[in-house]
Amino acid sequence: MKRTLPHESLQDIAAQLAQAHKTFESRYPGATGARQPIHTVYGGAHLFRANTARRLGETALRSLDEFAPDFASFAKAISLPGAERLPDSSGAVAQLVKSIEANPQAARKENPPAWFAHTIHRRVREKLQREPVEDFRIDFEDGYGNRPDAEEDGHAAFTAGEVAAAMNSGELPPFIGIRIKPFTEELRDRGIRTLDIFVTELAAKTSGKLPPNFFITLPKVTLPDEVSALADICSRLEFALQLDPGTLRFELMIETTQSIFNERGEVNLMPLVAAGRGRCIAAHFGTYDYTAGRNITAAYQHMTHFACDFAREVMQVALAGTGVWLSDGATNILPVPTHRTSKDGSPLTARQLAENRTAVHQAWKLHCEHIRHSLVNGYYQGWDLHPAQLATRYAAVYSFFLEGLDAASERLRNFIGKAAQATLVGEVFDDAATGQGLLNYFLRAINCGAVTAEEAQSLTGLTLAELRAASFVRILESRRS
Repeated sequence: MKRTLPHESLQDIAAQLAQAHKTFESRYPGATGARQPIHTVYGGAHLFRANTARRLGETALRSLDEFAPDFASFAKAISLPGAERLPDSSGAVAQLVKSIEANPQAARKENPPAWFAHTIHRRVREKLQREPVEDFRIDFEDGYGNRPDAEEDGHAAFTAGEVAAAMNSGELPPFIGIRIKPFTEELRDRGIRTLDIFVTELAAKTSGKLPPNFFITLPKVTLPDEVSALADICSRLEFALQLDPGTLRFELMIETTQSIFNERGEVNLMPLVAAGRGRCIAAHFGTYDYTAGRNITAAYQHMTHFACDFAREVMQVALAGTGVWLSDGATNILPVPTHRTSKDGSPLTARQLAENRTAVHQAWKLHCEHIRHSLVNGYYQGWDLHPAQLATRYAAVYSFFLEGLDAASERLRNFIGKAAQATLVGEVFDDAATGQGLLNYFLRAINCGAVTAEEAQSLTGLTLAELRAASFVRILESRRS
């Protein structure tokens, strides 16, 4: 075949493309495979204690016992698939529990709605006992307010001591961090001061060993300069405290319109992340500050407003492939009873008890709907504001994964088989992204407790080592060899 351009004459173009692709890959390395928490629980710094996570789990279990004492009532409250077919009487529910626990596989085939609801209820309770909180943020911002400097100084030092105590006792959640005040002209110095005190005190109490997943949250970000300033402060703290470079990582709160688009009409998200110089681990969407900034009246400031969907979509498109985690906001209608026991201790009336149950169930259902909306749109993390939201957080996430489990399992098995065969015979297989997406489905389900590792192995045909590798490409390479 005749050619006009000799291969040697194209070396300069090839070199330019190679460099461009190298730069591109450094900007878009893809998901790391590391565990991402499915939620972040925020609580005021003045309330944080070493055993906060455990106490939140205990409170969540008490709420379940009071307002949904069995799997059927919980399923009906949050409208799990097929819940309307479950019995109402406690006796009939108890009989169902016995039959399901005696032969789960038979129950799954003969009565799918009951097996499904029972499985979710059981796994939610187990999660609340074992690991009630995945990520906790000690809040020095909205959940704390503006206080005298001496008071905030004291709380910064005290909470650092409580985190150190939780590390020693094994009660620390898998992820932990603090939210400081924004870097506005009015609050910048206070935010830096709190961060400095907290990290200094914590490093002193732990001999310089910070929790492995410790994050700093910077709220109300508007300018890359704010992020760059936080990166500089982290570098100086690490040097002064002899911490390993890169120990201090942070997440940005996207809750202003300027964090979505800058003054030139350009998407501002990549410049914000880039200003962190590798320290930015996540971007969290702030529903209520963002909608307020959009001049949306309070009655319509909610998670599923179109303005929120638009902002979240921009976040996803701008940060896809960067490895930066995305988190959705919170449901601010809390599952709390309307009536409280009076000071004289007189019991609530039947009507008051019924109204309490209705209020909690409605808030639970709304929370599940919001979580489902996030999951369907690719947001696998969100905020929780109240311990009674923990049960519905896990129930909604578990339901999401379990509903699609069989279909995803079959699809991943077939996908791996076809891909491995293609590469084995020398054919080109270039759809690894789809395979990785299916694998990520199982990794997320395992990490949060929706599916056990043993179940995932059985359903997908993957070994534990392959699941832990968290890489579809590596699975193909190992099977090809």
